[in-house]
Amino acid sequence: MKIPNRRFLRVAAAIVGPIILATALGQAQASPQKDAPGPEAAPDVPDAIAVPAGLEPVLFVHASGSQIYTCQAGADGAFSWTLKGPEAELRDRKDKVIGQHSAGPTWKLKDGSEVTGKAVAHVDSLDDESVPWLLVNVVSNAGKGQLANVTTIQRVHTHGGKPAGVCDESHKGAETKSSYTADYYFFAPAK
Repeated sequence: MKIPNRRFLRVAAAIVGPIILATALGQAQASPQKDAPGPEAAPDVPDAIAVPAGLEPVLFVHASGSQIYTCQAGADGAFSWTLKGPEAELRDRKDKVIGQHSAGPTWKLKDGSEVTGKAVAHVDSLDDESVPWLLVNVVSNAGKGQLANVTTIQRVHTHGGKPAGVCDESHKGAETKSSYTADYYFFAPAK
């Protein structure tokens, strides 16, 4: 058997080496680390609750809990269920509880950051039994965590949450809780 000369081995290494390297790189790119979070993608929503230009999604949470209503008389004297506020757990994409949603409306994370908002637009949910989808402007921020720079929130993919039961003068002041779930996307100025 004839042994290849050194020149042949150098040429072969120059050709085969990049192929092996390219194959290894391709495999590494095809299977990114499971724990490396990618950038959040904004949900597809109707124009009425679209986020203003110049903002990007920085956090997604799934809320599960209740919408709490109180039976009250309106300015016209007619009784109706009035939203008192939500009580919900906020979970990340790995289903880990990372915060709470409460009256205000307020979203508070375990990292110490918190925002309070005001709904500025809504669209009906895809089913009649669910609370509307919302566009919320943040009116106050606290803490230095994930919500520190958030300016806008979208509530989408709602399920449930509308009040049920009789609300009239004989039920004045009564409270009712309605189970709901929703996805919340938090937006901050693009970097």
